[in-house]
Amino acid sequence: MSEAQWNLEGQENKEAQVEIPEVLPLLPIRDIVIYPYMMLPLFVGREMSIRAVEEALARQRLIFLVAQKNSAEDNPTPDEIYKVGTVASIMRMLKLADGRVKILVQGLAKGEIESYLKEQPFFETKIRKVVEPALAEVSIEVEALMRNVKEKIEQILNLKNLPPEIVMVTDNISDAGVLADLVASNLRLKIEESQGILEIFDPVARLKKVNELLSRELELSTVQARIQNQAKEEMSKTQRDYFLREQLKQIQQELGEGDERAEEMKELRKQIEKAKMPVEAKREADKQLKRLEQMHPESSEASLVRTYLDWLIDIPWSKKTKDNLNIKKAQQVLDEDHYDLEKVKERILEYLAVNKLRKKIKGPILCFVGPPGVGKTSLGKSIARALGRNFVRISLGGIRDEAEIRGHRRTYVGALPGRIVQGIKQAGSNNPVFMLDEIDKVGTDFRGDPSAALLEVLDPEQNHAFSDHYLNLPFDLSNVLFICTANLLDPIPAALADRMEVIRLSGYTNEEKLEIARKFLVPRQLDDNGISTAQLEISDDAILRVIAQYTKEAGLRNFEREIASICRKVARKTAEGKKELTRVTRANLHLFLGPPKFIPEVEQEQSEIGVATGLAWTSVGGEVLYVEASLSKGRGNLTLTGQLGEVMKESAHAAVSYARSQAKKLGIEEDFYHKLDIHIHVPAGAIPKDGPSAVITMATALISALTRRPVSRYVAMTGEITLRGRILPIGGLKEKCLAALHAGIKTIILPDRNDKDLDEIPKPVRRKLTLIKAKNMSDVLKAALLDKAEKRAAAESPAKTPARKPLKRKEKPLEKIRRDRIVPLRAG
Repeated sequence: MSEAQWNLEGQENKEAQVEIPEVLPLLPIRDIVIYPYMMLPLFVGREMSIRAVEEALARQRLIFLVAQKNSAEDNPTPDEIYKVGTVASIMRMLKLADGRVKILVQGLAKGEIESYLKEQPFFETKIRKVVEPALAEVSIEVEALMRNVKEKIEQILNLKNLPPEIVMVTDNISDAGVLADLVASNLRLKIEESQGILEIFDPVARLKKVNELLSRELELSTVQARIQNQAKEEMSKTQRDYFLREQLKQIQQELGEGDERAEEMKELRKQIEKAKMPVEAKREADKQLKRLEQMHPESSEASLVRTYLDWLIDIPWSKKTKDNLNIKKAQQVLDEDHYDLEKVKERILEYLAVNKLRKKIKGPILCFVGPPGVGKTSLGKSIARALGRNFVRISLGGIRDEAEIRGHRRTYVGALPGRIVQGIKQAGSNNPVFMLDEIDKVGTDFRGDPSAALLEVLDPEQNHAFSDHYLNLPFDLSNVLFICTANLLDPIPAALADRMEVIRLSGYTNEEKLEIARKFLVPRQLDDNGISTAQLEISDDAILRVIAQYTKEAGLRNFEREIASICRKVARKTAEGKKELTRVTRANLHLFLGPPKFIPEVEQEQSEIGVATGLAWTSVGGEVLYVEASLSKGRGNLTLTGQLGEVMKESAHAAVSYARSQAKKLGIEEDFYHKLDIHIHVPAGAIPKDGPSAVITMATALISALTRRPVSRYVAMTGEITLRGRILPIGGLKEKCLAALHAGIKTIILPDRNDKDLDEIPKPVRRKLTLIKAKNMSDVLKAALLDKAEKRAAAESPAKTPARKPLKRKEKPLEKIRRDRIVPLRAG
């Protein structure tokens, strides 16, 4: 649609000459509202509209033009067409090749639809001509309003650089209504707003409305012009800077001074040569440097390429630290930092020995698995110090994105290499000791599986060409000594665990903790708290009591915190002026640490029927586990209580099945399960328990209750049985034996097939224990069950009572403190 034109000359005479009939064909128009005195071409394409045009030409060439409410509607109904429109004269008509009709129309007068006479094949309406009220004379207010409108039009034209002819037209208009229609037709108004102006019949009111819209348009035009000027200024400044920079470059060349950018490229080339990259990496670096030279230094792509080149240069492709091949010195360093841990030290020294003989070997992939606080992380630092290598550590706990390991591709904004390449850069050499801490805490989600990305990193057959997504170049990780740490091996995927050499670190015994405290913990805490041995002395008995009654862990973290607490209290007294030596003994320990937090389990006060002592393994060490069995008249129901897991429940059923199958041999009524209800209970109900190695304890307690023979209180047991009574091996033997010894129980029944694990138990502990190896359940019952005569003898003879004094019943409330920390027990 072309721009509308206005023909104001002789309109009043022409309107008077042309008589407007009451019935006219109606033409619905879209996206525009036509005012009187307005002349513009229209393209008519709808069949109904073409019929209306033909009908108008056949009459007086007059047609009623009305805007439709929804411009997307092809077949509007009367309800979808506005009521007020403009009677127009068709000046010319031209049929186009595509079937449409082009007409030139000129608005004559406003009209209002009274009714629709027919709707097919075109709209025919009865209209009422709208006669606007004439102004007798132009008042001062109307004159001021008209001048205001004309001035605003001039301002808008200046802002938008429009032709000045429009101003000339408005200057010649003296009628307020005509001026309002002219301005409204040239403003970019919505159909609803334009129609609203058309429907205002009072010329002054219409001009006021147009003045409001004109004020809004002027404000929008001002803001738009300001934005365009700012953009133009920014473009001009950028062009100016570019030309000045080019002129400066030419001036520097004329003066013989070096080009700063050329010097930068030259320095980058030197650094690339100095990095001694592999051939493939060198080729990629040279390629990216050539790209950088051709780019504008201010472009975003240039900064990305520069960052990539900086990473290529900073990575230690050929930098390597020299290993300390003095095996005796390395052993001395390891012994200085850690007590015991012979397996780990032996493996590191073997690696050193092979490296010394063969010169070039692949770095081992070690995985230290053990409870918290046993020194896995600090051991990595010690190994790096012993080997004379750099040490770098990354924590994998909570990592869920595969890109954390491999990096992001350079197409992403803010992309960086993964943690592995970042760690190598941080180490500054290509053969560091690289610790991957908490590898069992790696998660997975929609962004990928980091443990799958670690498969390549931790595979000696693949990591010689590890490819990071950001670098997109192979990097040799075969010289890196990877050390992983984990608390549990179960969460680690099987494929990943298979690539690592697993070394298990068990918890420390009380004697080992005492030795570690003397050599490492106490001196360190004295130094950290600003005191010396002249101000504090802690006896061995006090340290052992701290271990037994103030901590409950396989490691040393809480133990060191308790020692630090003692040191802080002494430091405060020293700061207040006390100069005498403070001695901490078993008797006054409670003055520094308060009442005991954990009361260790002890043996029972007497041998009882239906109560057997078992042994359990937890993540913080071993535990003594009492299993109680009671019988009552019933119908053979089995009740299990004590928050037992599925495996432990199945173990109880296996124990009952064994007792039923061996009833005759054990001297039990063969139909006992028809007459009696069996209740098996494991105390400490708030603590979850699971595992198969409590079966012999359950079976012993049950058979004791059925035969009325008591179980010896000096005997603890662990093992799994089959329905035939064979004893199967179990795990965690060292921790279980230590738990029994701490409880004052020195006779332990264990599976015969666990004989191979006895070397794990320290010799001083083994010498204090009587270990009974059982092949089948009859061996267990022979060692654990007493007859009635033995029970009486045990009750009458105090000589058999162990030296450790049993816990009195009145001290039992202290156990509430011990159970504040819930640790899942595992009887297997």
